[in-house]
Amino acid sequence: MILSRTTQYAIQALIYMATQPPGVAVLNRTIADHLNSPSTYLAKILQELCKGNLLYSFRGKQGGFCLRENSDKINLMQIVRLTEGPEFTEGCVLGLKVCSDKTACPMHTKWWPIKQEIVKLLQNQTLEMLAAMVASGEYQLTDFPGAVLGDLKLPT
Repeated sequence: MILSRTTQYAIQALIYMATQPPGVAVLNRTIADHLNSPSTYLAKILQELCKGNLLYSFRGKQGGFCLRENSDKINLMQIVRLTEGPEFTEGCVLGLKVCSDKTACPMHTKWWPIKQEIVKLLQNQTLEMLAAMVASGEYQLTDFPGAVLGDLKLPT
């Protein structure tokens, strides 16, 4: 898969939160139970999403996490940038330190258009759209993000 397990958990957790009433804090362990993910690992991911200004975190008995913005304002690319870092869009597919149009790796000209399609796809998918798919029963929460990337039209 093109996205790390960290990113997959982040996307799934945020979709789960987007299916909840706005402003309602959800416990980390509740989300982890729904995703069948390790709660300590998910807690670290959720804290990173808080640092990236996608979530609020509340301590105490009524604590938990909730989205900072409405789910229609958060797209998958925002999440991927936080979890994967700038290398996701800027890095070389072969891992070379220098790879650009001027100093291209052997895969650069073929990979660049694919990378642009992936970025566009991620930018066009909001949490609201994905939460609606889960709420309708069209997909299960753990089907994401593979279900979204499955729609990717690659150049030939």
